[in-house]
Amino acid sequence: MGKPTGFMEYEREKTPYRPVEERKKDWKQVMEPWPVEPLKKQAARCMDCGIPFCHQGCPLGNLIPDWNDLVYHDQWADAIERLHATNNFPEFTGTLCPAPCEGSCVLGINEDPVSIKAVELSIIDKAWENGWIKPQVPEKKTGKKVGIIGSGPSGLAAAQQLARAGHDVTVFERSDRIGGLMRYGIPEFKMEKHRIDRRMEQMEAEGVTFKPNSHIGIDIDANELKTEFDALILCGGASARRDLPIDGREFKGVYQAMEYLPQANKLCLGDTISEEEHINAKGKHVIVIGGGDTGADCIGTAHRQGAASVTSLEIMPKPPESRAEDNPWPQWPFIFRTASAHEEGGERVYSVQTKRFIGDDASNLKEIELVTVEMQKEDGRISFKEVEGSSQILKADFVFLAMGFTGAEKEGLVEQMGIELDGRTNVIQNKWMTNVDGVFAAGDMQHGQSLIVWAIAEGRSAAAAVDEYLMGSTDLPAPV
Repeated sequence: MGKPTGFMEYEREKTPYRPVEERKKDWKQVMEPWPVEPLKKQAARCMDCGIPFCHQGCPLGNLIPDWNDLVYHDQWADAIERLHATNNFPEFTGTLCPAPCEGSCVLGINEDPVSIKAVELSIIDKAWENGWIKPQVPEKKTGKKVGIIGSGPSGLAAAQQLARAGHDVTVFERSDRIGGLMRYGIPEFKMEKHRIDRRMEQMEAEGVTFKPNSHIGIDIDANELKTEFDALILCGGASARRDLPIDGREFKGVYQAMEYLPQANKLCLGDTISEEEHINAKGKHVIVIGGGDTGADCIGTAHRQGAASVTSLEIMPKPPESRAEDNPWPQWPFIFRTASAHEEGGERVYSVQTKRFIGDDASNLKEIELVTVEMQKEDGRISFKEVEGSSQILKADFVFLAMGFTGAEKEGLVEQMGIELDGRTNVIQNKWMTNVDGVFAAGDMQHGQSLIVWAIAEGRSAAAAVDEYLMGSTDLPAPV
């Protein structure tokens, strides 16, 4: 325990962010690094509980009290060793994870929880700065070949674990760059892409082969791939986007978030996009439908492009400021949250539903019609009732649909290999193996849309299952 009285002496402090007007002018990461001494005080707030419920909140089982104590005592090299024992990519989770561990922090029962995520990110950043991150090359090779389809966090975690176990690992990615949604779905201001690139360099040194521009099931026959490898892991994500099939959906100006966000990332990476294809919000009235992380990413992107106005719509009621009675600790707290993008401007509207898109004679979007709705619960099911006379019209040059994903894509890979899906179109697995022998699944493709920390945990667990399948036993950890 870093300091027995730390939780009584120090208040929780928010991660420092760059000033709004400064960060809106560029695409650099909005978070600033913590100075060491203030960060050590945050680590000192950890109580080293007899039963650390933060472990329960973290699917990876991160040893949080351990590395909080090590940071407080300036033992940073030991801290990264303890952090890497459970998490391949702390820089990914430290920037992108909503930190369910903090929702389970015992201090959070009656105080603000420990700033776990900030400590985690500071540990890994210091490790990179000091050159402590080295390739872990296996002492001997097994001669077994594993193919991983999808290069998001679950695919990368599985690849690194299996390469370190001595297998020959190839990662296939349908996009032109490795990283999945981390590469093209997460804006640069939220996570700079050099964080992915340097991990790729480490993994290549460990023996992982990356093959972008490889759309399995479309460009490459999935069953032929199966004959080439001793085992496959499907890590393609829950990439089937939820749509909004209402009047006017076909109008120019209505886009899926994943049509919009990748363009900004590609421009940051030095690619060019023609003026005709570029979805540029400069001077436009922007509506974002969906109040989650992807919606916030669209908001922040529109701000940086110079949108005239940005409005976020959410069908659910505004969350409470503190836990509701039916949402006790250590459950994840469903409370009102403000992302960095929300701090930068725009309006957030709750309890509304979009009725139709309104366009001009040339099928260009001009407005949307909204109605207010009341949420109702009956037999555990949620429904929404339209409030009579509540219709309103908003200006809209662009609408971005950020309503999440509905499961795995059926076309191509899944259909070719005869992979079975459940009623929610997630891949069915038993101990990580699908109904096809030697073909495994991990991450959102079998879990459904979820958190990055779940994806990494499942990638690690699927890797252990594959290693056991190939070798008869495994020493790889299986967190879930």
